Amino acid sequence: MNPPATEATWDLAEAAAVLDAAATGAAPVAQLTAAAPLGLDAAYEVQRLLIERRTARGERPSGVKLGFTSRTKAAQMGVFDVIFGRLTDAMRLPDGARISLDDYVHPRVEPEVAFRLAADVRPGDTVDPETAIDAVAPALEIIDSRYRDFRFTLEDVVADNTSAAGYVLGPWTALAGAGDLANRGVRLEIDGRTAETGSTAAILGHPLRAVHAALRRARELGHPLRAGDVLLAGAATPAAALTPGSHIEATVTGLGRAAFTVAGAAGDEPAGPAVTIRNPS
Repeated sequence: MNPPATEATWDLAEAAAVLDAAATGAAPVAQLTAAAPLGLDAAYEVQRLLIERRTARGERPSGVKLGFTSRTKAAQMGVFDVIFGRLTDAMRLPDGARISLDDYVHPRVEPEVAFRLAADVRPGDTVDPETAIDAVAPALEIIDSRYRDFRFTLEDVVADNTSAAGYVLGPWTALAGAGDLANRGVRLEIDGRTAETGSTAAILGHPLRAVHAALRRARELGHPLRAGDVLLAGAATPAAALTPGSHIEATVTGLGRAAFTVAGAAGDEPAGPAVTIRNPS
């Protein structure tokens, strides 16, 4: 009599290695869940191991990000809570940078609001979310799922560090002087033309709620935060695909703008080197 078949499961370190290789090689891979089941807790462990591989190569944690802060987008995915991703210093691009699409699989960009942590927050700390931050800035996030066809389950995208690939920050404004952030206009421009418009209200109804959510998720995951860390609060409009030679700019009313440029096609490069994100993830 044959022994009963056992259901295949992922070795979590192997799953992290697969996603890391996809990011460093800018080559898409099949969904993890297409090969074997992956629960949400296991997906967050894959994410942690993925970032551990990056920090072992010399990168440093620089903050966190939230996904599915748009209630409409979350409902479409059947998701009832935000998802949490981790940022490193290698993902940060200077305002006005020029990037190369060769570093990504199929990148897209979203305009966001960023907050800056005012003090260290350990997982066991109880803090007032609105005193945990001291500044706010307009931001752009480059998202780049490493899965084929940009298709994934909730567990897949969490394991893939919520598609985090890069971010650009505009000028910081002291939170005390920023005024009410509840319903600021947000505009995404590509080559000087409006591609998307939205409002900060699209971020959980109010972007400060993202701070509450990020601190809660960091505590649940045992993830420490440090003074100066960046918190990307979530997209204020749908994402737009990046194309060669395009100039991308996000503006948040009253906060300013953040921008970057995509290098052109081979043989049509502007002067100056493109910024390369080391091992984007």
